[in-house]
Amino acid sequence: MTLRLCGLGFALGLALGAPAHTAPLANPTALRLPANEAPPVIDGRLDDPAWQRAPVYEHFVQFLPVDKQAARWRTTVQVLVTEDALVFGIRAWDPAPERIRAPLARRDQVKGDQDFVAVYIDPVGHRRSAQFVRVSAAGTIEDGLFSAEDDGDDSAPDFDVEAAAALLPDGYSVELRWPLAALRFPHADGAPWRLLIARNIPREDRRLDVSTPALTKDALSFIAELQPLDGLGDLVEQVRERSFLSLRPELTLRSTRNSSDAEGSRRSRKASLGAEIKWRPRADWVIDATLNPDFSQVELDEPQLAGNTRFALSVPEKRPFFLESADVVGPTQPDDSGENRSLAAFYSRAITDPDWGLRATWRGADAEATALHLRDAGGGALLRAGAFSTRRGVQPPGSLASFARGRLQLDSVGLAGLVSLRDFGQGLITQVAGSDAVWRAGDSDQWRGHLLLSSTTLGLDDDGRVQRVGSDRGHRAWVGWRHRDAQWAAHVNLEQISPRFANDNGFVSQSGVRRATAFGALRLGPRELAGLDLHEREAQLKLQETRTLADPLLGVAAGQVVDRQLQPGFWFSAARNTGVWGHVGLDSHRARNGGALHATRTLLLGFESNPGELLTLVNAELEWGRRLDVEADRVGPGAQGHGQAQWRTPLPGGWWLELDQRLALGWVNSPDGRRAFTDRSAQTLLVLHLSPRDSLRLIHQRTRFTRRADADAGLAAQQESGRVLSVMFQHRLGIARVLSLGFNASQGQPGALRSSELFAKASVGY
Repeated sequence: MTLRLCGLGFALGLALGAPAHTAPLANPTALRLPANEAPPVIDGRLDDPAWQRAPVYEHFVQFLPVDKQAARWRTTVQVLVTEDALVFGIRAWDPAPERIRAPLARRDQVKGDQDFVAVYIDPVGHRRSAQFVRVSAAGTIEDGLFSAEDDGDDSAPDFDVEAAAALLPDGYSVELRWPLAALRFPHADGAPWRLLIARNIPREDRRLDVSTPALTKDALSFIAELQPLDGLGDLVEQVRERSFLSLRPELTLRSTRNSSDAEGSRRSRKASLGAEIKWRPRADWVIDATLNPDFSQVELDEPQLAGNTRFALSVPEKRPFFLESADVVGPTQPDDSGENRSLAAFYSRAITDPDWGLRATWRGADAEATALHLRDAGGGALLRAGAFSTRRGVQPPGSLASFARGRLQLDSVGLAGLVSLRDFGQGLITQVAGSDAVWRAGDSDQWRGHLLLSSTTLGLDDDGRVQRVGSDRGHRAWVGWRHRDAQWAAHVNLEQISPRFANDNGFVSQSGVRRATAFGALRLGPRELAGLDLHEREAQLKLQETRTLADPLLGVAAGQVVDRQLQPGFWFSAARNTGVWGHVGLDSHRARNGGALHATRTLLLGFESNPGELLTLVNAELEWGRRLDVEADRVGPGAQGHGQAQWRTPLPGGWWLELDQRLALGWVNSPDGRRAFTDRSAQTLLVLHLSPRDSLRLIHQRTRFTRRADADAGLAAQQESGRVLSVMFQHRLGIARVLSLGFNASQGQPGALRSSELFAKASVGY
C-alpha cells in the first residue's frame, strides 16, 4: 500500500509539474513571450512561469541502435520566443539517474560517451544544412554546422549561445538560449524554420532518440526529415530588419625566445591589440572583419606520421574568422574514401598569419554567397604537386588573398561558381575560377562535381625556392555519385587533375593524374552472433586506380599506375557504441616516376568503443604486411597503426580530470631483416576542469623519424625529431569573454631549433 501511494504521489507530481496540453503536438511549437515578461533565467531548471504555459512536444523515436522504434524513456521539448532569442527547455527522464554521464569537458567535446541533448535548426528551411548545439548533462556545449551533402558535422564554428543543465532525481533538464543574431536566415521568401531534437543515452547499449519519427538510417542525410517549428508567426518578418553588431577586442602580451645552431639566440617582447567585428545589418547579411588576430589559445594540431608519405597532409581549421557560414564556402567533410575534394577550391590554412581580413556573407531563400579579402604575413608552406610527390617551398611574405563563391539552388539542383586570387607581389599571382554542382536525384541518390581552372606565374626550383614562371595553366575536374538505401551504400568518384593545376588559396597535394574510385557496402542488418547483438553489419569493397597524365616538364609519361587498390572488407557495430572494421589490401603502388609497380599485401583491423564512465573512449587501427618504403622504392615487412584512449575522472570539489593519449607508429624492414625506418608520434592531452568556465590544459607531443643508412638504396642515415609542450589556463564565458594564460615550448632536430613563449590574452565581446 505504501509503495502504491508513493507511485501515485510521484505520478501526481509529474502531472502537476508538467505544462497542461490537451492533445499531442504534431511538431515542436513555440510560445511567444510578451515584451513585458522577463525571459527565463538560464540555469537549467524549468521552473520559470513561462515553462508552465509553453506547449510540450514529446514524440521521440529511437534512431540508434535500431531505428523506427519507440523511445524507451520520456523526453520533452518546449520552445520560448523572446525579443531577441529562441529558448529551448528540454527535459530528459531517466529511471537510473545515478548512471547519467555528466563529466565536465572542453567545448566541442560533447561526444557519444556522454548524456546530452542536441538541437539542430535550419532557419533557411530547405534541409541542406543546419546549425547545431549539443548540451551535455553537465552543461558543456558543442556547436557547429551539419551539411546534408556530406551527411557530416563540423564542430569548428562556434555560436554565441548560452546553456545550462541541472541534474534531477529522475533525470536532467537543459535550458538553451539561442540568440536570433546567431541564426542565419533569408531576408524574404524563406521556408518555415525546421528543427530536430536528439537525445543521447550512452549506457551499455548506446541509444540516440530523435524528435522526427520519419527519420531512418536509410536516409542520405541525418537532417533529411527536419520538422517545421510551429508557433513563430510573423517572427521572421519582425526581426529580419533588425541589426546586430558585435565588437570583440583582444589584447595579447607575449615574451618569446628562439635559438638555433645557425642563427644563435633571439629574444623579443611584444604587446599587440587586435579586434574582431561582426555586423549583421539585416537577417541575410553578415559582415566580418578581423585586425591583427592572435591565435595563441587555439589548440595544437595533432602530430601526423609524415616520414613515409609522398604527399602533403591537410589539417583542420580552428580559427574563428574563417568559420563564419562555412557551409557557404563549400562542404568540408571527407567522403568514405577519406578524400576532401572541396579543399582544392579553398583551404583556409593556406593563409598562415593574417594581418587583417574582411568578409561578407549573404544568404537568401534560394541562393547564397560569400567573399573575403585579407592580407597574409606569410611564412607558411607553398605546395606544387606532381603525380608522385608534393614539392614544398616557403610562401613569400605580404600576400593578398581573395576568394568568393556564390550558389543558386533550383529545386533539387544546386549550381555554384567561385573565383580565387593569391597575389604575392612582383608578378607572382595564382588565379582559380570554376564551378561546382550538386543534384539530389531522389531520396537515395546524390550527384556532385566541380570544374576548376587555374593559372599561376609562381613556381618552385629544384631547391624549393620561389621563382617566376610563364603562365602555367591547369584544371581539376571531378564527378561523384553517392547512393544509400536499405540494402546498399555506395559512392563512385571520377577525377582528373592536370599537371600544372595549382591553387595557393587551396590544398593541392597531387596533380597530373586521372583517378577512379568505387566503394560499396552491402547492408546486412542486425544479427546475434555468439551471444553478441550486432546492431549493424556491412560487407564492403573498395576499388581504386590512379594513373599518370603526360607531364613533359617533370618527364612523366602517361599511363603509369601510381596506385591500384582492391580492398574487400567488413564493418559491424555493437553495444557501447562499438565499431569493428577491417579489410584485406591487395594493392599495388609505384613510388617514383618510371619505377617498378610494387605489390603490397596487407591486413587492416580497426576498433572503436566507449567502454565505460571512466575509460570513455578507445580506438585503434593497425595495418600490417608487406608495405611500401617510398624513399627506398621497395616493399618489405612492416606495419602502421595508431591508437587513442581517453579517461575522465571526477575529483573532490566538483573538479574533473581528463586524459587523452594518442600514439602512432609505422615502420618497414629492409631485405636484410633489419628496420629500414621507424616513424612515431605521441600526444598527451591533460585537462583539469575546475568549473564549466575554468580549465587548465597541458599538451605534450613528440615526433621522431629515424632511417638506417642503406648503401644498396643510396640512402644516408636520417634522424628528425620534434617536441612541443603547451600549458594554458583559460577562463571562458561563452565565446564572448575569454582570458588565456599560457606557456609554449618547442624543439626540433636537425638544427637544434628551440623556441619558447609566455603569453597572456584577453578577449571581451560587446
